[in-house]
Amino acid sequence: MASNRRGVGLSAFSNAAISSDQYARHGQQLRTSHADALANQLSVFQAALHNFSLTHAKDIRSNPTFRAEFARMCNAIGVDPLAGSNVKGAAASGGKAGSVWAKMLGSSVNDFYFELAVRVVEVCRETRSENGGMIAISEVQKRITKGRAKLVGGGMEVTEDDIMRAIESLEPLGGIFKSQTLGGGKFIKSVPKELNPDQSTVLEVIQVLGYVTVSMMQANLGWERARTIAVFDDLVADSLVWVDAQAEETEFWSPASMHEGGG
Repeated sequence: MASNRRGVGLSAFSNAAISSDQYARHGQQLRTSHADALANQLSVFQAALHNFSLTHAKDIRSNPTFRAEFARMCNAIGVDPLAGSNVKGAAASGGKAGSVWAKMLGSSVNDFYFELAVRVVEVCRETRSENGGMIAISEVQKRITKGRAKLVGGGMEVTEDDIMRAIESLEPLGGIFKSQTLGGGKFIKSVPKELNPDQSTVLEVIQVLGYVTVSMMQANLGWERARTIAVFDDLVADSLVWVDAQAEETEFWSPASMHEGGG
């Protein structure tokens, strides 16, 4: 009687290997097909974004809300409107080659943030003797908006979001300009020196309370007097805090917080 049993031994292993190879090839074809489809969709989105930026360049530059939404659209499909220009490529081609995103989005978007970044640097340098290189972003916003008619773009409004994006475009400078949160407030630090934990703690307390004294730090944080005085001396030397010696106990104020509170 004929047997209905399937083949065993080497032939069975051979058939299994063939089937496995076929499944692998089919899987690879599906992955390639899906990748091509996604690439085509992304290309369509990027082309539409390019046309959108050219059509609405004026609105992007003049309307802060519109500009923020445009930036979110860019981020959603992996487009970085702040990518720096390809300096070497531009030099090699007579200055015609910019960044990939500059070509795709048009120069207007990039120009806005680069011009704003230049103004942020100017404000930080102008006020460094007052605040030691730590300035509230709200103060930067106020100064830029107030002086923008003469300096950049004819009275255009800027938002804190714009300033944060402009700071990101300054990263190639080696991280000299950084945003930092202290006591719930956002600041720009424009000095290369890093704050140690004690200094950050003191500035955060000042941001919340307005000022600090040696006894306040001792009573609330349990710091020794020598530790507290050493931290204050370092902050005063860097002009990050101001001293009010007329009070009953010497008080230490942050000029950055004073400007922010003064609105």
